[in-house]
Amino acid sequence: MNTNRSTTSLLLSAAEAAALISSGISLWIAGDLNILRKLPKGNWIGGTIPYFQIGGAGLDERGKVLAGKFTPLAGSPKIQNYDIVSISDICIDAPGHGYTHLILPAFSAIHSHYARNAIQFPGMFIQPVVGWVAGMHLSEPDTPPAVIDGQSGEIFTERALAMHVPLPESHDARIEIVNNFEQGEGDCIQFPESGFSTHKCIIGNKEVDFSTWLQSKHADLKMPLVADYCGAMVNVSFKGIDKSGRVDFYAPVFSGVNYRLAKEAVENTNPTSLADADFSCNCILNYLYRKPGIGHLSEITGPLAFGEIAWMLLNQTQVSLVMEKPE
Repeated sequence: MNTNRSTTSLLLSAAEAAALISSGISLWIAGDLNILRKLPKGNWIGGTIPYFQIGGAGLDERGKVLAGKFTPLAGSPKIQNYDIVSISDICIDAPGHGYTHLILPAFSAIHSHYARNAIQFPGMFIQPVVGWVAGMHLSEPDTPPAVIDGQSGEIFTERALAMHVPLPESHDARIEIVNNFEQGEGDCIQFPESGFSTHKCIIGNKEVDFSTWLQSKHADLKMPLVADYCGAMVNVSFKGIDKSGRVDFYAPVFSGVNYRLAKEAVENTNPTSLADADFSCNCILNYLYRKPGIGHLSEITGPLAFGEIAWMLLNQTQVSLVMEKPE
């Protein structure tokens, strides 16, 4: 298989983005809401995030947007918004040959619903679903993350937006997941209930207070929990511990799943070949917790999001979409 670079992510001024939209190109756009809401109508979807990864460095930029083109195409991409009822049809609505680019607003009901239930949606994992979770500037935590339908100009804080992208038969879309973490050698951790928060966990068949256990292990909450799904390492990042001892996460933990505290992955998990991916995003926590450009942010360009989507919701993970052209 030969990779064929057909999408370019561009850091643009508002005027440059407006000109690109007016040219009729189908786009995804990430940026501050104050810019996104002023852009002209067109075939684009957007999400609020002012943090970008440009090459191996992170950027906090509220005066520009990051845009990516959807090409090559076999017909016009279709924009569709979803609520917590209709989102289960996202794979049914997908093109027969192509992929879906999805943007979710962070901390919304649909964000939570998708994180808990996406793996059970009809048709999931048959066609690629890739995307990211919109957020807000960290200096404004009370500002609700939003997604924008470029065709209608509508702004949603409780709906998801998708661009269903049909591909010509000459191209295939492949999702690559890069995780800098793997399971450590410590205790196996289970949870009595699924959810974004917990007071209790199960260790050695005994239910214990999770925050107390974390403190006893001097756990670094910048390191996620990691579950091993048949060899695929899936992270759940810590959001924090409140005054009552409740432990909060950026993605749900699931009952019956074995987790361990993370350690750094031994292998080099930042392949340079993904620098030319058609779409990439990385987790904002990898930007906040790591030193940009020192082996932890690979040479990609894309949003530094509040979550990454590779079919299911991921944390502290880099996700890329690579277009392949069969020989």
